[in-house]
Amino acid sequence: MAIPILKTWRTYFEESPHEGLGSSYERVVLNSRLELLQKRYGVSTCLEVPIFGFTGLSGINSLCLARSGVRVTLVDDHQERLCLIKGVWQEAGEKFNGVYAKDFTSLPFADKSFDLSWNFSALWFVSDIQAFLQELARVTQKVIFFGVPNRWGLGFFLDKYVSAPELQGELKEQNISPRTLTKNMGSLGWHLVERGYIDVPPWPDIGMKKEDFLKVFGLRFPMRHGTKKVDTSLTIMNYYKGVDPNFPARMWRYYWFEKRMPNILKTFWAHHRFLTFEPSGVSAIANR
Repeated sequence: MAIPILKTWRTYFEESPHEGLGSSYERVVLNSRLELLQKRYGVSTCLEVPIFGFTGLSGINSLCLARSGVRVTLVDDHQERLCLIKGVWQEAGEKFNGVYAKDFTSLPFADKSFDLSWNFSALWFVSDIQAFLQELARVTQKVIFFGVPNRWGLGFFLDKYVSAPELQGELKEQNISPRTLTKNMGSLGWHLVERGYIDVPPWPDIGMKKEDFLKVFGLRFPMRHGTKKVDTSLTIMNYYKGVDPNFPARMWRYYWFEKRMPNILKTFWAHHRFLTFEPSGVSAIANR
């Protein structure tokens, strides 16, 4: 996690989009999961809500879907942030469709407006989780996907106790419980079809710069043009703008750790978990 993002999110827009190795890797593995859902369910329309989570530059998680032709709608409860995100999408050459909502208990869309609805590390900002999930289920036709912080992970425990007052004041931990989410979604007629761990790199989920962490153990980290300096603008936006085409490949160098680690160890090391839901009586996974 990265508690400071609550107060520093503007710096990624106003100063530098540099996100570092940790968030950069996270972006790439998350994109892979979203692209899998797109193909599996034939997604042509997507709703991301809420869009503010604990990752550097806000509002760009669905860019990978937009680049592949999906019509993406983003909903946020912060008008200034929506305006800044619009500028980032325009830099990436993609059409921006942002909608402001005072809260997330009433979404201004017709029933079954979207094939896919999803969010990442954002549920604990929702004031009324049951009302929100009910709305999300109403406007979604095929699949709902959640990425939530791993509450059993090392980083979560460290941040929880080091930043406890801020957590208690800003976040609702009960919203990200996989068991509670599964129960609530079940009551709305959606069943869990897939769950697992995501974002399991060879560095812990701690506040220390991941580049520095790897240096301690003599491990390599992404470098630009073979130099010995860390890329000071390490951001997936350079990939979306066409100036860093090798960005995903550099991040995938670390996937060996996530691929080989047993689930029992991921329980305590993974940075996030994911849950995928379908309407009851429908199973795209079983029929794919």
